[in-house]
Amino acid sequence: MSFILLLLQDTSAVADSLAQSLEGDTISFLDLLIEGGILMIPIFVLFLISFYVIVERWSALSRSHTDTGRFLGTIEGMLKNGKSADAIHYCDDFDKPLARIIKSGIKRLGRPIRDIEDAIDNAGKKEIFFLEKRMNWLATIAGVAPLLGFTGTVTGMIEAFMDIQSLQGNVNPSELAGGIWEALITTAAGLIVGLIAFGFYNFLLGKINRSIFELENASADFIDLLQSPAPKKQA
Repeated sequence: MSFILLLLQDTSAVADSLAQSLEGDTISFLDLLIEGGILMIPIFVLFLISFYVIVERWSALSRSHTDTGRFLGTIEGMLKNGKSADAIHYCDDFDKPLARIIKSGIKRLGRPIRDIEDAIDNAGKKEIFFLEKRMNWLATIAGVAPLLGFTGTVTGMIEAFMDIQSLQGNVNPSELAGGIWEALITTAAGLIVGLIAFGFYNFLLGKINRSIFELENASADFIDLLQSPAPKKQA
């Protein structure tokens, strides 16, 4: 998560530098955000939500990682020794997506292989659902945050031109410029939040797809293990 903190620090530094150059070191980063208007509130809320989803999903995906070869090797040894109950307990103790999928198959040992495959498929769909949980939030934020920013800029520009009209064109150019850059703050904030959400959405989606691929391969290996002929006992 150090990358996220570094990105936030860089964003804050850029905003502070902009504020200092425009107002002679008299506007802080918080004041700059306040100048963006009321639409900065939902943009900031979207940022908090995206940050929560990024941290939560990253943590969940890290916890779900499994040494597939070692896990299946342990399960295979237990099953070959007829210790299916121990294998189920081992899956419970492991408590990871792969363990829960394999457990659903072990619980149906003795039934037709098709029944075992169906149980594994259903358990796999459930685990995939949990892996992809809240990812749609990031996708939505990636699209909504920039639009909110553009909306704030448009409304700010409308107010600026209404002021020009009310003053019949007798407006100080510096005041007009100040109103314009204040209106552009929401666009900058919305784009930053949208870029963060979009970037991490694709990054996390890649990790999820890799996890799904590993789960599918491990499930297929488990089915092959069950269908492999038992070793012949030597006389």
